[in-house]
Amino acid sequence: MAVKSNSDTLVTVFGGSGFLGRHVVRALANRLYRIRVAVRRPELAGFLKPLGSVGQIEIVQANIRFPQSVGVAARDSDVIINLVGILFERSRQRFDAVQAEGAAAVARAAAVEGARLIHVSAIGADPSSPSHYARSKAAGEQLVLATQPDAIIIRPSIVFGPEDDFFNRFAALARIAPALPLPGGGHTRFQPVFAGDVGQAIALAVNGVARAGTIYELGGPDIRTFKELMQFTLATIERRRLLVPVPFALLKLQGAFLQFAPKPPITPDQVELLKTDNVVSPDARAQGRTLEGLGIIPNSIASVVPDYLWRFRKTGQFRGHTPQGIRTTTRT
Repeated sequence: MAVKSNSDTLVTVFGGSGFLGRHVVRALANRLYRIRVAVRRPELAGFLKPLGSVGQIEIVQANIRFPQSVGVAARDSDVIINLVGILFERSRQRFDAVQAEGAAAVARAAAVEGARLIHVSAIGADPSSPSHYARSKAAGEQLVLATQPDAIIIRPSIVFGPEDDFFNRFAALARIAPALPLPGGGHTRFQPVFAGDVGQAIALAVNGVARAGTIYELGGPDIRTFKELMQFTLATIERRRLLVPVPFALLKLQGAFLQFAPKPPITPDQVELLKTDNVVSPDARAQGRTLEGLGIIPNSIASVVPDYLWRFRKTGQFRGHTPQGIRTTTRT
């Protein structure tokens, strides 16, 4: 039986126009795969086409809440990647519908096509979590593996990069606010991972490097508390701000009102997530189910983040970065 070359292999990426999706599409295009990007709004995803050669990247319409559209988008695929996820709920976008039932719809479509499946979940996915987000991620994993036992599950920690919603959000807040909040005192630990590294890991999984039926946990080289990440952000943008501990209970009360904003800064469910460390597990490290296990040397936040947070400094690009940073004032 002839082995398909990359250029003969069709990879369909659901949710490929999002923050992580563009890094996945770029990594696949660099390896010469044929790529079909399935998104809700194809007219807004044209920026992806220049990432590949002429005709290499096709954009189609699909909504994982509607299984028929998923099946049409998945037709003739050799590999399917599901990146679709939401950070907060809206009336027509619920965690279970998108991250559990939607994931199951993609898995069923992959089974019909005989395609390999790579499903992106999140570190912290847990069926017993107090967070609905984390429970729906766990349910999605279970439904995917029930349909496709050989599926590869990718669980990244907080993903950072030029378009991220973490460092950019707090840098923007520091530009106008006199203080930054520290949920629960800022002691929760995170292991931020570069979006480009996650994209490379997914491309390697498409290439057959990752083990079938395995859950990979992806984190960067730095494990930092929330407080340390805020200190790093302030040092990078060269601004002095108070770091104010905020009890989880008070933050949850604030989230009860803020969750109705068009793009809420915090929701009660996200407060529950902030109570638990978001780092690669010891078992994943021991078993090589990590970036390093895939042969990837992860990028640190210090090597990437300053390159896109410079615009939040008072003089932007016209002031060089101070390696030592700036001390921040902390209220305890």
